[in-house]
Amino acid sequence: MSTATDRPDADVVGTWVTADGHIRQELRADGRYDEARGARRSAYTGRYTVTGDHLDYVDDTGFTATGDVRDGVLHHEHLVLHREERA
Repeated sequence: MSTATDRPDADVVGTWVTADGHIRQELRADGRYDEARGARRSAYTGRYTVTGDHLDYVDDTGFTATGDVRDGVLHHEHLVLHREERA
């Protein structure tokens, strides 16, 4: 049986996007994120940590949120984001 402490952290680095393309979340290798909403670039920025398949976000304003990667899909609060394919 696997637990969060004995499995590697999910590889989340890259850009994640909602199906309609309205929300784009860039998760950087340095533990920072930048979220765009529609035409509003950097609508939310902050840091994130990964433990197993779970993400904890802390916005630069102090707001907190969580997410989980399940079957290659990022479930971030009420959002469902898919990894953007690299060209």
